[in-house]
Amino acid sequence: MGKLLFVDIGGTLLDYSNEVPRSAVDAIRKARAKGHRVYLSSGRSSAEVTSQLWDIGVDGLIGANGGYVESAQESVFHRRLSGEETRHIVEWLYNRGLEFYLESNNGLYASRGFREASKPVLSRLSEKTDVTVDSMYPDMFWGASLDRDDVNKISYIFNSQEDLDAAREAFPNLEHTTWGGQTGALFGTIGVSVNKKIGVDRLLKYLNADRANTIAFGDSDEDLSLFEASAYGVAMGEATESLKAAADLVTDAVGQDGLRNAFLKLELIDA
Repeated sequence: MGKLLFVDIGGTLLDYSNEVPRSAVDAIRKARAKGHRVYLSSGRSSAEVTSQLWDIGVDGLIGANGGYVESAQESVFHRRLSGEETRHIVEWLYNRGLEFYLESNNGLYASRGFREASKPVLSRLSEKTDVTVDSMYPDMFWGASLDRDDVNKISYIFNSQEDLDAAREAFPNLEHTTWGGQTGALFGTIGVSVNKKIGVDRLLKYLNADRANTIAFGDSDEDLSLFEASAYGVAMGEATESLKAAADLVTDAVGQDGLRNAFLKLELIDA
């Protein structure tokens, strides 16, 4: 019986230069040819999933940290911020002097000063020295209205733990996380109370699938809930220590063919 494979994007499928190793593309295509199904499982909203990723050939997406699920191009589950919640968060972020962008399935919408404020942050997020906000987020909307009711979550440039603590105090009923590159937290997020396990649970129910046939692949603490939802967890070589501790298998780094090597070890594909 084929497996359900839940593959995180950044740091798992994509390397830290935002590129997909050829070995990972080949591994996914070979796994699907053997009857396994592959779902991208990410903090990213669907607007951030590029055609390059879809063109690999996958069966669907668990996006927005579990807030959005689609299978075979059909929406299975979607939980998002209300327009009122979004307006309050935008006002609070501006008052605190934090630059940010709204993440929806229809696009990414930047705050007034995000382009300039993001320059030093994105250089830390990527391994490339010439990275720009336009190369990292080519489809970002600039100067558009931020008064929206289709927002999955909001990412803001993270300065210190004080920002996270203040956000939690201001919006106690919402979910607060951080994300970044290999150097630690670079962005904070504010969104509805979901996680990847919720997304997996919704998908399994929709597919009438057995959790025993699930395998998760990830690199960050956000993937802890993905591991919790799956029968087997694989941490990438550069994963956080807490995720490695929760993993059944630790593979190589994403840039060292880690995904393909894990697929081989688990006999999901042939050598």
